Amino acid sequence: MQAIKHVVIAGGGSAGWMTAAALKKVFGTKLTISLIESPRIGSVAVGEATIPQIRQFNQLLGIDENAFLAATAGTFKLGIEFLDWGKLKSSYMHPFGPYGVNLNGVQFHHYWLKRKQQGSDCAILDYCLEGCLAKQNKFNRSAGQTTKGPTPINYAFHFDAKKYAQYLQKYAVDLGVKHIQGTISKVILNHDTGFIESLALNDDTQIDGELFIDCTGFKGKLISGALHVGFESWRHWLPCDSAIAIATASTDELKPYTQAKAHKNGWQWQIPLQHRVGNGRVFASEFTDSACQMDKLLNSLPSTSISEPNQLHWQNGRRLKAWHKNCVAIGLSAGFLEPLESTGLQLVQSAIMRLISLFPSKDFSQVDIDIYNRYTEQEIISIRDFIIAHYKVTQRNDSEFWRYCSAMEIPDSLSERIELFRSNGRIFRENNELFNELSWFSVLNGQGLNPQAYHPLVDTLENEQLEQYLIKIKQMINHTASSLTAHSDFIQRHCASS
Repeated sequence: MQAIKHVVIAGGGSAGWMTAAALKKVFGTKLTISLIESPRIGSVAVGEATIPQIRQFNQLLGIDENAFLAATAGTFKLGIEFLDWGKLKSSYMHPFGPYGVNLNGVQFHHYWLKRKQQGSDCAILDYCLEGCLAKQNKFNRSAGQTTKGPTPINYAFHFDAKKYAQYLQKYAVDLGVKHIQGTISKVILNHDTGFIESLALNDDTQIDGELFIDCTGFKGKLISGALHVGFESWRHWLPCDSAIAIATASTDELKPYTQAKAHKNGWQWQIPLQHRVGNGRVFASEFTDSACQMDKLLNSLPSTSISEPNQLHWQNGRRLKAWHKNCVAIGLSAGFLEPLESTGLQLVQSAIMRLISLFPSKDFSQVDIDIYNRYTEQEIISIRDFIIAHYKVTQRNDSEFWRYCSAMEIPDSLSERIELFRSNGRIFRENNELFNELSWFSVLNGQGLNPQAYHPLVDTLENEQLEQYLIKIKQMINHTASSLTAHSDFIQRHCASS
């Protein structure tokens, strides 16, 4: 087995520089890495909101979190608030921390469901520390000390996606990644094997390599343009295919969560950064037009605009093979799911870690490739189902778009999940999928799906015991939340951007 010594990454942006930084950090001098980036091709700049797994990636790189947040004008994120999804005037949060404490092997939400069926109006978010902190605009990295050490709080980040790519670029180049500025004019294939041999640039330079990573965005210049790997569209389940993004001035309130407010043809995001607020209006072009959505976005901004609108178009779906021959597609070139649950950078991160685990030799064992593709497919399909649930489980019928979503046929895998929860509140996590029971409960319950029953073991507690159990948890969370710092104060003290 001959070791691969030269990896060529086509494309920069977050996907390219995350890949370059991680591979160089792990392999060091054993691997030469060249990244080709065209100064004429702009970045899509997705990924301003993240989920907690991004912290594992930063830990792999050995990044100082405060320095990283200061460099990217970042803030902390404890969850996502959803407005007007299940029905108009409704709201709920998908927090990053657990609800309550499981008891007798039964998930906490079953105990809450029983009290709800008995007439209690106590909100589920009252039993989640991260959710309570989010609504109070508070933050800390831990909830205090115990005999076992600090109690961690689950959090992610908001940050400027372009500043993030620039930060990783400097990190990777300092480690020894070769940054080549140029535009790829041709992908040169081996006549016998069909493998990629080199990339020709518009100045007639040829960049040879052994493993090629396609981070060229939606076009997939290597995986699709040269190797002709097909694409599976999921537009019939996820019709939102367009967005208009615009930055506005900072507001007085620095919320530690993302907001996603549904409208008649999609939804609108709001992401608080240190130096500005990121805003975007996502919509389905089949049901409306960009001019109409532009007007509605400009009339609903939280503060004065400080940038020109940026229009984006995509197709939800996946590449049929993320790894083909000696080319691995990472990021948008491998597939895309609309940004509703902030999974863009997570798909990049998990692809990188999967590649490291299955890193090939020059013989490119087919079993490695097949396993990589199978797990890549399973991951994106499970995330796809989670996002579809936001649209399917709704009482909204006030527009053609929402009537389509509520009536559409859905994958069997999602239909089974919904029916299982509807019948008895049960949720099962399969194959270590990204979104766990907490996430699924937050969305299905928040969208208004009420289970007909709860786990029978809940009834082993007398009603008075159940009431005291819930009161104690709520009091503990309230006590902890009241002792923690305002989000804006924490940032100013630890990671303020210059």
